[in-house]
Order: sequence, then C-alpha cells, then structure tokens
Amino acid sequence: MPVDPKILERVEWLRKEIHYHNYRYYVLDSPVISDAEYDALMRELRDLEARYPELITPDSPTQRVGAPPAEGFAEVEHRQPMLSLANAFNEEEFLAWYQRVRRLLEGETFAMTCELKVDGLAVSLTYENGVLTRGATRGDGYRGEDVTNNLKTVKSIPLRLLKPAAAFMEVRGEVYMSKDAFDRLNQERAREGQPLFANPRNAAAGSVRQLDSSITARRRLDIWVYGIGAIEGGEHPPTQWETLQWLRELGFRTNPNTRRVATPQEAIDYYREWREKHHDLPYETDGVVVKVDPFALWSRLGVVGREPRWAVAYKWPATQATTRLLSIGINVGRTGRLNPYAVLEPVQVGGVTVSKATLHNEDYIKSRDIRIGDWVIVERAGEVIPQVVAPIPARRTGQEQEFRMPTTCPVCGARVVRPEGEAFAFCTNASCPAQFLERLIHFAKAMEIDGLGEQWCRAFVEAGLVRDVADLYRLTKEDLLKLERMGDKLAGNILGSIQKSKTRPLSHLLVALGIYHVGTVTAQQIAAKFRSMERLLSASVEDLLAIQGIGPETAESVVAFFQEAQNQRLIAKLREAGVRMEEGEPVPTPAGLPLVGKVFCFTGTLASMTRSQAEARVKALGGIPTDTVTRKTTYLVVGTDPGETKLTQARKFGTALLTEEEFLALIGEKKGG
Repeated sequence: MPVDPKILERVEWLRKEIHYHNYRYYVLDSPVISDAEYDALMRELRDLEARYPELITPDSPTQRVGAPPAEGFAEVEHRQPMLSLANAFNEEEFLAWYQRVRRLLEGETFAMTCELKVDGLAVSLTYENGVLTRGATRGDGYRGEDVTNNLKTVKSIPLRLLKPAAAFMEVRGEVYMSKDAFDRLNQERAREGQPLFANPRNAAAGSVRQLDSSITARRRLDIWVYGIGAIEGGEHPPTQWETLQWLRELGFRTNPNTRRVATPQEAIDYYREWREKHHDLPYETDGVVVKVDPFALWSRLGVVGREPRWAVAYKWPATQATTRLLSIGINVGRTGRLNPYAVLEPVQVGGVTVSKATLHNEDYIKSRDIRIGDWVIVERAGEVIPQVVAPIPARRTGQEQEFRMPTTCPVCGARVVRPEGEAFAFCTNASCPAQFLERLIHFAKAMEIDGLGEQWCRAFVEAGLVRDVADLYRLTKEDLLKLERMGDKLAGNILGSIQKSKTRPLSHLLVALGIYHVGTVTAQQIAAKFRSMERLLSASVEDLLAIQGIGPETAESVVAFFQEAQNQRLIAKLREAGVRMEEGEPVPTPAGLPLVGKVFCFTGTLASMTRSQAEARVKALGGIPTDTVTRKTTYLVVGTDPGETKLTQARKFGTALLTEEEFLALIGEKKGG
C-alpha cells in the first residue's frame, strides 16, 4: 500500500529540521531549540520510520548508529591522493619554504591561509548529490579503508549538505578526540582493567577503525574539515580561504581559528600567538599548516614525492623536562628489531605525564653516555614522541650503571645479532611471538594470499590457530568457522587462497620470510643464483657475496637467519606442507644492453616514476637493481628526502651519486616525458 503523501512530507520535514539542528549544535555550537524539543523531533522520526520502514534512507539522522559489525574494511582508492606535508621546525625553515615557493612562482607574491594542525586522523568524505555515500581513512595517501558506518556516528559530519554543491565531491578533514573525551575514555578503560590509550590521536584512530560502529559512537569523536579533493559536476571557490567559508555554509565544521595573511611575517605572528596558547584548546595540535591561498598557484607549484609544494606544516617546538631514568627496557618490534626504551619517574612534559621514552638504539645510548639511574632531560619532539635527549652528569652519585644490549631475545630467547654497519640488533627467530603478528601479515601479503588481511591474521593469532606461518597450511574450514564473523563462503575463499600460495616461486617465499635486508629485488637475485631452498640453506657468506649487488650486511643477515634452529624447523614445516621451494627457469639477459654490469640502488622519492618502475627500467636495460648500497653498487640514485643510511654507505664506498635528472638521461628519458 502506498504511503500517505502527508506522512512522506512529514518525514522529509523532520529529517531536514534535525539536520539543521545538528548543524546548529555540533558545527556552530549555537543551538536554537532545547534538548527536549530536539529529542521530540528524533522520537517522532524514529516512530514514523518504525511504522514505515520503506521510508528509511541512508542519510536519515536515525541511521548514524546501528549498522551491524563489519567483517573487515574494504579498500578505497582516493580519486586524488591525500598528500603528506613537509615540516618546518623553526622560523628559518619556514622562511626557506616561503622563499622556495617565491622562486618557483618567479617572485610573484601571494596570500596564505594559516590553520591549526589538529592531531587526529585524516579522512575523506564523499558526497554524491549532497548525500554522504562514503567515508575513508587516509591510508597510504592513495588507498585507504572504507569506514563509512563509523564516520556516520560522528555527529559533526553532515549526512546531507545544507545546500546543493556538486554531483560528486570529496571533502577532507581531521577526525579527533577532545582532551575531555580522551580522559573519560581512559578512566572507563582503567576501571574495566583494559589497556589505556597513549594519547587522543591514537584513541581517535583506534575508534574510527572499530569493526562495530556502535563502539565508535560511544567514543565521542569530532571533526574539523580543512579542504576538498576531487569535485565533479560543480565548482568550488578559487581560494583556500573562501573554500573554508563555503564548506561551513554547506554544513561542515571548519576551525574558527584560521587566519588569512598577506606576508610571511604575519604567518609567523600567527604561529607565535598559537604556540603560546594552544595548550588552552580542548583538542591536541602539533603545529600550524600554512597554505598558498589561490588554488591556481597550487597547480603551478605541483607536488614533489608525496608532499605538495604549496603547503608546509610549521611544528611547535619540542618541550623538555628533567627526571630520573629508572631502568632501560627492550621492546622487540615487528621486524625483530630490539628497541631500547627508558622507564622514567613520571614527569609532566608539555602538559602530558611521561613515564616512558624512546632511546632509539644502542649507539644513541653510548654516544650520549646515558646510564641507568641518571637524571636525564626528556623531550616531546613535535609534541608527540617523548625521547631522552641527554643525561646530567653533574648529578651522578656513582651508583649509575652502563647499559648493555642483551645477546638473546628477551621474548623468545633466540640469538640476537647486530649486522656490521647497522644501528640495531635483531632477534633471529622468525616465529618470535613479539613480532609474529606483523610477520604473519607480511607473509600473507608477500605470498599473495587474498582475503587474509590484518583483521583475520590477528584473529588467527588470538585464537591460537597459528603459531608460525607454516600453521596457515594446516588450517581447516572447521578451524575458521569457530571465529566470530567468519562465514562458510569467506572461510572457503581464504583456504583456497592459502592453498594457491603454495605455488609461488622461491623468490616470493624469501620475501615473505621477512629476512632483514631482503626485499623483492634481493630475493630475486638470491633465488636466481641458488634456484632452490636446499642449496640456499647450505650457502656461506662468501657464496652470497659472489652475487653482484649483495653486500656483507645482507649476506650476513641471510646466513644468520638460516642458521637459527627455529627458522630451520619453520622451513621444514613449510616444505612438509607442500610450499614450493624452487625458483622458475632464469630468463637470459639479452646481449648488448647499455646497463649490463652496472648496479643501481635508489633512495628517496622520484618525481617521474615509482621506485618499482625505476628498478624495472634498470632491469630492462640489463642493469641490476639492489635494495642496499654495497662496494659493488655502481650508482645511488638520489630522490627527494633520501635516507641517511644509504647516503652514508655510498660515501663510504665511493659510490657515484646520480640526481633523478642524471638517471633519466642515463636511461635515455626526460623528466616528465
């Protein structure tokens, strides 16, 4: 039976009215009706939708909470990349950014917008014909996770725009948790015996990525919207400043503390003003974002790597305090790296109580002569990561103790090695519990096991189904169906993909095992040389050094990995499970190619192509790409933001350095061509 038009009209009026009052309350912070009146509107709408469920729409205010728990997050590809920002940590670096922009614009002057850099989680909101259809995390900037149901619970995110804007529009913003909401959440978790969140940013990120949106709804998240991405079937204002006002008119919450300035000195004044008073804000910030205001200049300035030239993050200065270093603990990271950390007498640093801080690595501790029992200076660099900066020797009593890195893993007891030239020591056990979850995720990705992402890897580990990667090949459908939210079809798909992964060549398996220094290129070189796992297991350091492009660090890392008894048992289990242990037949390199015999390594970001594309160009021309710089490396190609380790090794070995332009000339290409 058709719904009475008067009922339909009433439902539409109620939705429009509630959307407006949400905007007044959550965006403008200026309600015009009482809570009781608002509750009456919501109650009437819920009653009507209960009587006429066919009238429920995804953008109804009643649909913010209540979607069933998700099995996992689908991948979302951003139509326009969500770029990261270059940092300036002082006035000189900020002015250097401004002068670079002026030079690129041939001296042209420009206005800038100054915005507080909120410490939260960047998200993308997609609106089609004014209705929110998708919300996604930033991810790697190109692909994120679909968290639409969770973002719908954030009441300051409009489900429907207040007025027409575009047929398709991506809006970017920062989801965050206020200081008060963070404190309440941690108090609740403490009462329930749950681990506490480290800071509001981690709490916000964890809340957005909950599989159950009702949990997200209870976390009291909020958002500041700061810009737009792709837009189709409509136009936006020509400047960042005007766009922020326009977004506010559409129903979005934009930060009222933004300022438009005409000169770099005005931007510095804005920074200094908020550097002094940002602690009084109800949310965390870690600096100021300064953007060139006219969008027409953005396209002229372009992007280098993943950083736009038209914006910079001008960070707050680090905050320091003095306290006692009680002990030095060891955290075993996801790659097996042993990371020392300081256990401190709790101290307030930048408004936050700090009881632990990073010590980076063994050399950092020794070079600064940091001892257990010292009085030390602690700093929150960029107001985010606490670190021990230096000891105060004048306060020593003689009871302080020097630190020594353990020779066995504090988690599993396996041998610890520190490869020559490396800053970190590593646990050699591929099945070490401290690193196993991340190793399992890495294994599934490298072996191309479709459907086995982080969520299910974590579920397998927590349920005790897998204790090493070989256990994947012993799983049954009955095992998987015991897991919450695992259906018959999904279980069958995952098991089928696991079985298919057995056929991957040896080079895939070498990458999947997570051997330190062994990336895709190095794994291919090793597999091409030894052809089988059996021959590789008996290889010596000298055998590996005979491979062009492989240096002593990599050779020693590979040998140490296969000498570890736990890893030998793992290989045996994988072989018993039917995992392929051989490489395919080699493809001969055609004679006469221009780069034959030349070894290339890359560092930093290339503007004209990705790292994998550059390595493919080298291989196609007969050259050898490598993951690390060794004595055999002919060229180190240096992009933007290069790694210091590779540059140091190149200087040590006298390796020739190439700019991106020089590399392109060498392979017969032009930048941008």
